[in-house]
Amino acid sequence: MEQLLLGGRSINSIKDSHLSPSKDFVTVCSDRTLMLRMENVSYVALRQPIVFELEGFEVPRSYGYPLFALFLAIYFLVLLGNGVVMSVIAIDKTLHKPMYVMVCNLAACDLLGGMAVMTQLMVIFLTGEKRIPYNSAYAQAICVHTYGAAIQTILSAMAYDRYVAVCEPLRYYAIMTTAHMVFVILLAWAVAIILIAVLFALNVGTPLCGTYIRHVYCSNRSILNLACVPTPINDIYGLCMTWVLSSGSFLIIFFCYTKILSACLMRKSDKGSRSKALQTCATHLVIYVIYEIVSLTIILSNRFPQVPMNIKKFCTILIFIVPPLINPIIYGLVTKELRTSIIKLLKTRVAPKL
Repeated sequence: MEQLLLGGRSINSIKDSHLSPSKDFVTVCSDRTLMLRMENVSYVALRQPIVFELEGFEVPRSYGYPLFALFLAIYFLVLLGNGVVMSVIAIDKTLHKPMYVMVCNLAACDLLGGMAVMTQLMVIFLTGEKRIPYNSAYAQAICVHTYGAAIQTILSAMAYDRYVAVCEPLRYYAIMTTAHMVFVILLAWAVAIILIAVLFALNVGTPLCGTYIRHVYCSNRSILNLACVPTPINDIYGLCMTWVLSSGSFLIIFFCYTKILSACLMRKSDKGSRSKALQTCATHLVIYVIYEIVSLTIILSNRFPQVPMNIKKFCTILIFIVPPLINPIIYGLVTKELRTSIIKLLKTRVAPKL
C-alpha cells in the first residue's frame, strides 16, 4: 500500500510532522478502530507538551486580512448586540422578570459560543498561525460543547416560562417566584455543564498519536480522532447525550407550545392578551427554529460529498455566528418592553456623551 490515510492525510505527511516515531510503525485510522503495523518504524503516544495544529480554511494567505476584517465586524456586532441586551436587562429594574432574565442568560450563552470560535478564527486569518496548545484546545472544545448544550436547555426553560405565563396567567408570579426562576435557570446551566463535564472526563488518560486537527476549531470529536486506541465509551456517551439533549429539548418545547396554542385558541374574551401572548411566544419560537435550521444546514452539508470542503467548514461555524448575531436583533426589535428600554438607555446614557 503506497499511501495510508490517517484522518484524510497521508502517512508520509504524518511521518514528517505529526506523530512521534520509534522502531515500529503504528498508526491509527480516522475512525480510530484500526491499528496497522508496517515497515520497521513505530508510532507511539505523544507526551506533553502537546501542540495541535488546526486545518482551518483552505484559502490563499492574501485572503487572510479581508476574512479577518469580516469576522472582526461580525464579532463586534455579536458583542454589541448581546452586550446591550444584557446591560439593559441588568440596569432596568422593570425588566427583572423571569422572561427577560432568561433572555439575558441566552445572550450570555451566545457570547460564550461566539467568543470561543471567532477569536481563534481571527487569529488564524490575521497571523496565519494555526497551532493551538493542548490546554487551549480543550478549553475551546469545552466552551463549544457547553454552548451547544446550554442553548438547548435555556430555550427549553424559556418555553416552560412561556407555558406558565400563558396557561396559568393568574398564578404566573405565584409559580415563577424569584427562587423558582433561579432554580430553573441554574438547572438549565447545570444540566449542560454536567453533561459536557462527563463527556470530557471520559477523555482523561486517552493517549493521542497525532496533532493535526482536521477542522476549523477544536471539538471533542476532532480531538478523539487523534486517539491511539478505539474510544467506544466516549462515542456511545456522545451519541446518547446528543440524542437526549436534542429530543428532550424538542419534546419540552413542542409540549409547551402545543399547550400555549390550545390555550390561546380557547381564550375568546381577551383578544389583546391573546395576541400579545402569541407574539411573545413567536419570538422565542423563531429563535429555536433558526437554531434548528442552522443545525440542519450543518448536517446536510456533510451528507453531500460534492459540496466543497470550505463550504462544509463554513457551515459548521454558522451555529456560532447566526444565533448570536440574530437573537439580540429579534428580541430588540420584536419585544416592545426591551426595545423601549434600549432606546431609553441610548438616549439617557449614550447620546449625552457623544
